[in-house]
Amino acid sequence: MGRGVSSGGGQSSLGYLFGSGEAPAPKPATNNVQAPSQKLAPVVNHVIPEKPSSVAPSSDAPKQIPAGIPGSQKNNYYRADGQNTGNFLTAQLGETGRAKSVILRLESKLLGIYNITSVAIRNVLEISRKFGLSPDDVFRCVKCLKGLGFSEGTITRVLEIVPMVIMSNDDKIRGRVEFLMGFGIQRREIDRVFGLFPGIMAFGVENRLKPLFDEFGDLGFSLSEIRREVLREPKVLGLENGELSQCLEMLRSLKCRAAIKDDIFRDGEFRAGYKVKLRIDLLRRHGLIYRDAFTVLWKEPRVILYAIEDIEKKIDFMVNKMKFDIQCLVEVPEYLGVNFDKQIVPRFNVIEYLRASDGLGDEVGLRNLVKLSRMRFYNMYVKPYPECEKIYGRFAGDVVVRNRHPIGMWKIFRPKQYPETRDDVKNIKAYVESLP
Repeated sequence: MGRGVSSGGGQSSLGYLFGSGEAPAPKPATNNVQAPSQKLAPVVNHVIPEKPSSVAPSSDAPKQIPAGIPGSQKNNYYRADGQNTGNFLTAQLGETGRAKSVILRLESKLLGIYNITSVAIRNVLEISRKFGLSPDDVFRCVKCLKGLGFSEGTITRVLEIVPMVIMSNDDKIRGRVEFLMGFGIQRREIDRVFGLFPGIMAFGVENRLKPLFDEFGDLGFSLSEIRREVLREPKVLGLENGELSQCLEMLRSLKCRAAIKDDIFRDGEFRAGYKVKLRIDLLRRHGLIYRDAFTVLWKEPRVILYAIEDIEKKIDFMVNKMKFDIQCLVEVPEYLGVNFDKQIVPRFNVIEYLRASDGLGDEVGLRNLVKLSRMRFYNMYVKPYPECEKIYGRFAGDVVVRNRHPIGMWKIFRPKQYPETRDDVKNIKAYVESLP
């Protein structure tokens, strides 16, 4: 090998350094025949050579300075002195091995967010590569968010959930914050709102947020009520226009017991309407259409009072364990209103035992499983089979039933008996015989 000749043949050895396992290919032997004079494109070698070359570079050769060193303009965009983003190496090399940890530390340090997650960095790199964004665009967005008072945790959440925010200009980002502040939300509360619901960054002010707040006002809610509900649950800003109106219209037309209706509206109409929206979304995720989901809630309003986790557990048990279709809820919405542990599970266990032992004549549908009274279900499926009593549990022999009244109290409510005389019996017989 001659002096001043590169041993890598113009190849970059980044793959070897970051653990790809392939060493740079050796340069083939060359003859001493002088090549024709031709200016070649400069090759940037990102690896610092072990021994500096003793041959001084020619005056007409361009300076080979890696990106990030003062005066470097080897990429299509200019980088400020000391601003090194690793050439967004993750987009070219992938996040594997040592490259992932190096890029993670490098990007988090230069973005000024030291607790940033790998998900946020990956999203930013994907958007940057897809739309050809420069690191300056990312730094500008992060700087704008910090200027608005967002904490590092909130910025990380925004970059994880809505990475497209790096394509928004500063005026749009600032406009969303100023719009919420116009409704009485303080600047110190803005960080919490965006942290709990980063999706606001994807909403426009004129086409989404302003019509939504106008709808809240048309429904009769004051600014203080709107502010209180937004701070309590920022996800209410994700309501579609007209969605809350439909939920409240359904609630106002409920025909149920007054006690259930009072429990539904205990925390106000706004929160009751949002509860309906959450349960509608849950039923739609499991396959019901919008109309059928409203039908289930209107027929069984107790579902609004149950937690989302309890409803999810009942639906999962019905579909995966009981093997009923989700459309059965439209016909038997009472299934979501009964107690899961005390009614659904014991009855299903009894039916499964009878089905396995060929003791079940006709197939039992969801309607009979749910709508039969406790005593009738016991008389039909439990009492004829003594082994089912322990499975059913409620009417088993070893279960102690607590009396509602103290012992002997029933004697007080026993009607007083009057002795019948012979004349009374004679008069009754004469009356009965006179009947046609």
